[in-house]
Amino acid sequence: MSRPRRRGFVGLVAVLSAVALAANLPSPASATSLPTLPVEDGRLLVGNLSAPALAPGASGSIGWSVTNPLPSGIEDILLTFEVYAFNAFPGNATSTVPVAAAPLLSLAGGPAGPSVNVSLGPLTSGETVRGSVGVTTSQSTPSGTFAVRTALGFALDSNGTNYHLESRGWFTSAQWAAATEEPNGSATLNLTRLGVSGVTPETAILVAASDWGWILGGLLAAAIVLAGVAAWIYFRRAPRSSSGTR
Repeated sequence: MSRPRRRGFVGLVAVLSAVALAANLPSPASATSLPTLPVEDGRLLVGNLSAPALAPGASGSIGWSVTNPLPSGIEDILLTFEVYAFNAFPGNATSTVPVAAAPLLSLAGGPAGPSVNVSLGPLTSGETVRGSVGVTTSQSTPSGTFAVRTALGFALDSNGTNYHLESRGWFTSAQWAAATEEPNGSATLNLTRLGVSGVTPETAILVAASDWGWILGGLLAAAIVLAGVAAWIYFRRAPRSSSGTR
């Protein structure tokens, strides 16, 4: 398998792997209810995530984009990335971060750490901004998938209304289940119960020391996340009610 093709395959698997990791690991969640995103399909999301596949000691970047689909401009935009979970390979042992020598995130010229906040300038209606976050590993970074959760906050420049979106990894399994499953077992997405304006996607950093690590780790991650991906796509496309239930 050629290097470009291998990196593309692994990058896709890494993006999907974060969904599976998020399903079982507790993490902080929003404490208060926020207005739901005033667009039908929640297109104001972190998009075009391109997570790196790295050998221990290598560096790379996470690419991203943010688009404003609203009829008015937005301001005070803050985009957050945080490494929050680790799925070891081989063994498939899942744990929360910190993990010794976990990948670090940084902005150009800034300090490195497990999380990074990206402040963006105002965006007019329909405008898109793109950028990247640096990722650094060490020679002792263990092989496996490091899940990266995201969050996006902003305010309308027309009236100052604040919105905040978070990815699956900011909620416990119990919180997510309560907001995504009806009493009869059917799927839903109740943003009011989650206390957010919308849901953003996640990504992951895949670290492996050999080609077999890339291939086998990728196949394992792909097998784990198929159900989670299907649910995430359903939630994105489902219509939204006035109560915040999608």
